[in-house]
Amino acid sequence: MKTRLTRRSALRVLAGSAAAGSLLVGHRAPAAPAAEVRELAIISKQPGKYHGWPTIARRKNGQLLVSCSGGREAHVCPFGRVELITSDDRGATWSEARVLMDTPIDDRDSGVLETAKGSILVTTFTSLAYVPMLERARKIAAGQKGAWPADKMDRWLAVHNQLDEAQRKAQLGVWMLRSTDGGKTFGEPYRSLVNSPHGPIQLADGRVLYAGKNLWEDVPWVGVCESTDDGQNWRRLGGIPPRDGDTMANYHELHAVETTEGRIVAQIRNHNRANSGETLQSESDDGGRTWTVPRSIGVWGLPSHLLRLADGRLLMTYGHRRPPYGNQARVSADGGRTWSEPIVISGDGAGGDLGYPSTAELADGSLVTVWYEKMKSLPYAVLRQARWVLKA
Repeated sequence: MKTRLTRRSALRVLAGSAAAGSLLVGHRAPAAPAAEVRELAIISKQPGKYHGWPTIARRKNGQLLVSCSGGREAHVCPFGRVELITSDDRGATWSEARVLMDTPIDDRDSGVLETAKGSILVTTFTSLAYVPMLERARKIAAGQKGAWPADKMDRWLAVHNQLDEAQRKAQLGVWMLRSTDGGKTFGEPYRSLVNSPHGPIQLADGRVLYAGKNLWEDVPWVGVCESTDDGQNWRRLGGIPPRDGDTMANYHELHAVETTEGRIVAQIRNHNRANSGETLQSESDDGGRTWTVPRSIGVWGLPSHLLRLADGRLLMTYGHRRPPYGNQARVSADGGRTWSEPIVISGDGAGGDLGYPSTAELADGSLVTVWYEKMKSLPYAVLRQARWVLKA
């Protein structure tokens, strides 16, 4: 199912971009570079299943990988599993979904990275957020307002009752899977200390860096972990200090990028009162060991994915969960110090159940952005893709 944009409609999208987002704090944001969205398409192939929180990565051989949480019934449910699809033709067509991980509880947001050594790392986290929903539903008698259909209750209980409460809690964690044969096979999931929707990044010095947050622990920790053995083992490297008045519990869903200067830029989904719903940014000039106090960059929308383009510019893509509902991008030509006005990649969303875009750059400099979206015309969220170009 594809929707092709005419040149006229693409220009309308771009014309509206300047008014779609807020400006950088204290001064006017640089103008957005010209861009053209050439195609929008649905790339998931399971119309009866809800898909969420994907990540795209381009391998050195040109193959595109997208991992996500698939097999779902809803935004929160017990059926989530980690799935992987691939494209060998620059995103024109995609494979059927392959299940990489399916625990007895909910397997959610998934990141993917090919390391410098050619290994493929896939990340996820497990959740019991569906349990309160199930417990509430069980207390409502059949026929009363809010009661679930019997077949839905039976499906949820069949999964839920595979384990007892202690066993379910033992399944909670932040997880990584690793392949050393180009994705043909993956080892067993292992714990990765932190989680973020789009996973770790590769640094120029060979380290793999994971900006994220611990989950299901009593004391929240937000920062970066590093691996010096191609993602097999992880250690905490540097915490990100909170702003005055902020709590770490309200920092979420980080992603990072290394600039041409060697600085590392990390962005944070913020739900503290100051700048709530915006993206905050922190930087490190010593390889991730120490970090600046996060600052507002004047961008409403989240969470963000960061990519260094071949020309050295930085690209951030993020979900925009208010009109125009969809996904936006901004560009930085100065290593993340300032960000441009927004480019609207998609602005035709039905509501806020969408986003988590991530982007890959192809060999010819064109871009492929993938996100999830609950569309007006479909009962479940799908994976949606834009193929577009960013001009100099």
